[in-house]
Amino acid sequence: MSLSETLLLAFSTYGLPALFIFAALAAVGLPLPVTLLLIVVGSFVDQGDLDLLTVVPVISLAAVLGDQLGYAIGRWSGPRVVALVTNRLGGDKRMAQAAATVARWGGLSVFLTRWLLTPLGPALNLTCGITRFSYLTFLAWDIAGETLWVTLYIMLGKFFSDRVEAISATMGDITWVVIGVAGAIFFGWRLWQSAHQPAVPSTTTPTG
Repeated sequence: MSLSETLLLAFSTYGLPALFIFAALAAVGLPLPVTLLLIVVGSFVDQGDLDLLTVVPVISLAAVLGDQLGYAIGRWSGPRVVALVTNRLGGDKRMAQAAATVARWGGLSVFLTRWLLTPLGPALNLTCGITRFSYLTFLAWDIAGETLWVTLYIMLGKFFSDRVEAISATMGDITWVVIGVAGAIFFGWRLWQSAHQPAVPSTTTPTG
């Protein structure tokens, strides 16, 4: 039995409490296919077995709590614990990527790594703690990003509940489509900024 099948069996047996635990553990850094589970949850919502207004806040809370644990480890634990967790999250290279993302995007990096750049999420949580990134800023962007992530995939499962298996098989394609759209919006915004920046007067001294 694969890991996905095991988690689906646990979810069908224990319901929302099992998914709460899985979402929290995935946020800490365990490689669990929680996104697939969210799509399945959406199918259950569509069939009336689960309530959308219950599952979204419950699962979002679980993910946020897992993120807070990562932040707390980075900010308040000792170097040996940080080193151990760093190795579990992909090593120094992954941490360097996370640090560069935080340095460039600030609070927006927290938001984006909740639902778009999800592989960087756990490392970024740890990095924010190590660098003593503003906790209130981290928390606000974290809640917004995790809520979007949970809502996005539950609604995907809800609206396409008759094609859950096909959707789960093409998750990679869906992810790249989302990244492509986000990239197009970003570069369009940057081009618009460049076009509307005031011209810088020349400082060249005329000769003659």
